[in-house]
Amino acid sequence: MQKKTKFIVVTGGVISGLGKGIFTASLGKLLQSKGFNVVPIKIDPYMNVDAGTMNPIEHGEVFVLDDGGEVDMDLGNYERFLDITLRSENNITTGKIYHKVIDKEREGKYLGKTVQIIPHITDEVQSWFKKVAASYDADIVLIEIGGTVGDIENLVFLEACRQLSMKDDVIFVHCTLVPVMNVVGEQKTKPTQQSVQKLREIGIMPDFLYCRSAEPLKQKIKEKISLFCGIPEGNVISGPDVDNIYRVPLLLEDEGVTRKVLDKLGLQATKKDMKDWEELVRNISCAKRTVNIAITGKYTELHDSYVSIMESLKSSCGNVGVKMNVRWIETTDIENKKVSAKEALEGIDGIIVPGGFGPRGTEGKIECIRYARENNIPFLGLCYGFQLATIEFARNVCGMKDANSTEINEKTQHPVIDLLPEQRKIYKKGGTMRLGGHDVIIKSGTKAHKIYGALKVRERFRHRWEFVPNYKEKIECKGIVFSGHDSSGEIMQILELPGHRFFMASQFHPEFTTRVLKPNPLFLNFIKASAGKEQ
Repeated sequence: MQKKTKFIVVTGGVISGLGKGIFTASLGKLLQSKGFNVVPIKIDPYMNVDAGTMNPIEHGEVFVLDDGGEVDMDLGNYERFLDITLRSENNITTGKIYHKVIDKEREGKYLGKTVQIIPHITDEVQSWFKKVAASYDADIVLIEIGGTVGDIENLVFLEACRQLSMKDDVIFVHCTLVPVMNVVGEQKTKPTQQSVQKLREIGIMPDFLYCRSAEPLKQKIKEKISLFCGIPEGNVISGPDVDNIYRVPLLLEDEGVTRKVLDKLGLQATKKDMKDWEELVRNISCAKRTVNIAITGKYTELHDSYVSIMESLKSSCGNVGVKMNVRWIETTDIENKKVSAKEALEGIDGIIVPGGFGPRGTEGKIECIRYARENNIPFLGLCYGFQLATIEFARNVCGMKDANSTEINEKTQHPVIDLLPEQRKIYKKGGTMRLGGHDVIIKSGTKAHKIYGALKVRERFRHRWEFVPNYKEKIECKGIVFSGHDSSGEIMQILELPGHRFFMASQFHPEFTTRVLKPNPLFLNFIKASAGKEQ
């Protein structure tokens, strides 16, 4: 007999950015802790097939899955919170759905029928839900619909979920805003009332409201929302701002959300296990020592561009027992001589150069890497940071003054970084980089070997350029060790500098394999070094 999967649909109202993804991941964690196999699906109602070609400043970080899928950053939250490996099928976009339906129409699979939004698009959406549920053998599927109720591009997905609720066990959770007007100083319920009304017009009556606010909801406000929205008072959930998102599952548990959701779904918990999570939150809140971490980049105006890096640092700090203060370094200012690297990095305990593309700000990043190397400051380079660390060392230690990447300077005399051979005949941008999980072979006896405790690990990549192996001997003879490479031995994937407190860089993105309770070893050991706890 096939398992009867339950569905929880999470929608948003009033404004975007309310934290639906964190709520969904937190609820998933709690349900998982009660013994259920929970699988998330994120719906992004844009026409893009995936997030790969989108500017991080516009939409936040592009998260890379093990199968190479370039997806919304909320899937990163899901993987980190639930400690599961997701696939491209866990992210639905309008582009994916329409692409699939149009392909079927071209193949004649609709038997001459007029293809319409209803039922063909909505049927395809529901079919997608069921396939994901079956492929994971899920007890509960969490479906987060991006954007807000009232967005025209959301309507087809809301209708699909409404239709699903007529045939399957579905509950709806609506995330909304309860603002405080400074002049009045009172929590205002009208935005929530109108958002719920909009949802009801579509034919969906929410079972729960998750009300985001600066402070916990006052009792009289809960009562008012319950009365005007027609939702039991106990199902109006307070979602106050927190200084640490890992507290959200614990706050939801305090409000009895998991029990209420399971009762609504007719399910019984088989276990309860949040001890490790509670200990992590306690370590973060009780930490007394602060480490100052510099993140250099060109997307610093939107911190969501680096959300996986930030969460990797936070979970590492919680593991080590320290607090973190981040200083965002705009490297174009260093490049344009407005400030020196020394001035920008004064008082910094550790430096990260993250991934990126293009020439803007690169000379400033190279100066930051040089400062870290020459002053024995812990350094971690990620993807582009790996490439720039190689360029810095080639220039300033190996005497290749013109060393560069052909991405930055096509005419450089020393192209230590060049386009991957398989990329030379590729002209389409979407989904064409070296993407997803690949094995990394680690050299025995190196720092990377000690950190990972293994000679082969799996990490995730997103790049078009690589270190040119012809330069390996010239650079290694001056001290750098390439301690990780691909299975062919041709693509260098980790570098380290022996004798330095911590000077490491990876061509892959270790932030994509971090879990809340198991930070990636590179981040964990970078924080240990930055906090002076290398031993």
